[in-house]
Amino acid sequence: MSGHSKWATTKHKKAIIDSRRAKSFAKYIKAIEVASRLGGPDMAGNPTLYDAVAKAKKNSMPADNIERAIKRGAGLEAGAADWQTIMYEGYGPNGVAILIECLTDNRNRAAGEVRVAVTRNGGSMGDLGSVSYLFNRKGVVIVTKSALVTEDRILEAVLEAGAQEVNDIGDSFEIVCEPTDMPAVRTALESAKIEYDSAESSFLPTMSIPLDADGAKKVFALIDAIEDLDDVQNVYGNFDISDEVMASLD
Repeated sequence: MSGHSKWATTKHKKAIIDSRRAKSFAKYIKAIEVASRLGGPDMAGNPTLYDAVAKAKKNSMPADNIERAIKRGAGLEAGAADWQTIMYEGYGPNGVAILIECLTDNRNRAAGEVRVAVTRNGGSMGDLGSVSYLFNRKGVVIVTKSALVTEDRILEAVLEAGAQEVNDIGDSFEIVCEPTDMPAVRTALESAKIEYDSAESSFLPTMSIPLDADGAKKVFALIDAIEDLDDVQNVYGNFDISDEVMASLD
């Protein structure tokens, strides 16, 4: 029985991982199609597409899926949906501000599903502009720490390229810049032979709300429910969780 139970648990976990990977792939495809539609299929001249493709590749999306998404977005192949970007704003547990970025071909469906996910998980929807003023759009590049990749080495590589901050976030460094400077920062890292994990435009909070373990669990449950929606691309929040609280949750 123990062997059977272990196998059943393993299958269940694999099903969850596969489901999330399938959802992730769908989100990467949307991002690639939109970037290709807005900026053209040439990655050399379209940094948004370059970063969307790089993210998909780093997460093991097959090359032919990426190529077809680029072609659909550029109108070189049929089948592209009319994706629209919509931002929803709201509040989570403990007064945490939440920004929800959607790419959808059905505004009514997206609005309904987001509202249900938020309200069922201890949050509430806000009006346009109710929390967005608490965030700034920034370029964020993540680099994994190693013996050779130090903060000083990163600073030396990226400061002249427009980096505004280099933050130690545990196992990685976070490089913050204006979104327009992200291609230059990325290129500077490549020139210094420093590998980066991701480079994308993000919303960073101007102030953060510290959470205890109970608050963190509630906020994570809310974000998980929102991110599980097909129309949702990204969720941003202005919360801060200490290393001690994260360790207790682990």
